Amino acid sequence: MELNIVSRELITPSSQTHHLEPYKLCLIDQISPKYYFPVILFYSNSDAKLFDLSKTLTQMKISLSETLNLYYPLSGRAKDDQYIDDFQAGVPFFEAKINWQMSEFFQREIEFHNQLLPFQPFGKTPNNNIPPIAFQVNIFACGGIALGIVFYHMIMDAATMSNFLKSWAAFSSGSTNKVINPNLVEGTILFPPKEIDFLNNYTSVVNRFFFNEGEYTAKRFVFAIESIQTLIEMAKSKHVPNPTRNLAVTCFIWKHIMAAYWADSEPNDLITACQVMNIRPRMKSRHNGDSLDGVVGNLVGHAGSVFDPNNDHQNVKNSSDIKLSDLVRRLKEAMEGFEDYFLCQVKKGGEEASSEMLEQVGNLSLLDKLGKPNHFISFTNWKGFFKEVDFGFGKSFKVEPILGKIMSNQCGNMVILVDADRWGKGSMEMTSVI
Repeated sequence: MELNIVSRELITPSSQTHHLEPYKLCLIDQISPKYYFPVILFYSNSDAKLFDLSKTLTQMKISLSETLNLYYPLSGRAKDDQYIDDFQAGVPFFEAKINWQMSEFFQREIEFHNQLLPFQPFGKTPNNNIPPIAFQVNIFACGGIALGIVFYHMIMDAATMSNFLKSWAAFSSGSTNKVINPNLVEGTILFPPKEIDFLNNYTSVVNRFFFNEGEYTAKRFVFAIESIQTLIEMAKSKHVPNPTRNLAVTCFIWKHIMAAYWADSEPNDLITACQVMNIRPRMKSRHNGDSLDGVVGNLVGHAGSVFDPNNDHQNVKNSSDIKLSDLVRRLKEAMEGFEDYFLCQVKKGGEEASSEMLEQVGNLSLLDKLGKPNHFISFTNWKGFFKEVDFGFGKSFKVEPILGKIMSNQCGNMVILVDADRWGKGSMEMTSVI
């Protein structure tokens, strides 16, 4: 595949930003892993004759500038893990031409996936003077488009990135009623920032679990709706009579990760499944009762369940001894505990919320003190994210988070689930970096 970068620009807000105060990072931002996370949105071009590429790209850049008027922190640069300023620094926007048809690319996408991104993802990055987001518009010979995106995870989570993209697409297509106005203050109200020296122990714990030695290959698997329905039936129990698609598939993957780790030895290693929980839909603003859907930054917690094969009264000799329904019950209980206890503390705000978040991180470090190898797997569900991103030339038919090789000492141990209706309504794609 031959890919040529034909244009590199920095897109800035179209309105002046010099009068704006620095944007403060919240506590969760400060302790989040520092790496670029990738997303690629694929758009087909069913009728190239009706597609004015030059006009489309110009409109995308103009509307990106308009969107940055609202989401101006994403055009700035982070300073000392404390705040973002210099909002006219700009967002990198690259244009690339590819000499292949999109169908040819999909036949060898593991090999060439990362070339569609403006920067390489996952490696540890410095926290100062790097763009929070960057884009690369890749034009295939057939006229199809792949929008390659990286976002700096210390500054935002997938929900923020999704809101930004939907708003950018709304400006681009003229559907300004669909713009999602960002809330730039609620994150620091809920989780006030701390001094960096105080947080060093906590960030080292996060790095221990997210960054790993060794080379990884991100792989994708499809779960057709018929298979998911079978898993749901297997996952049912008197404790969880109606498991969700997410629970059934997540715990099925968890079980088979255990099988992989225990393949060459007696079961001994601890395997922790950690479900990422978006706080936004689970509570309202403390000071005005508004929805938190538009809050910018990282607003997530984790519901974790540790499986110890030698301390669970099950006489586990291999993964086949583990019932899917038991794993579903465990993870469901962890998620309910998050809802019932953690969120109650968060709703108090201020020091109560921050202390509870730091305690969550501290609990991870306790696993190292058990004297056994332990493996931490982060599960994320992108349900509802990125699907409605329509710049005026249709919705993306494929959302792809990760694929291909990930080099040593980069972020791993994660599983991402994405709705994949193109394989049949209710189907899901799993991308894993294990």
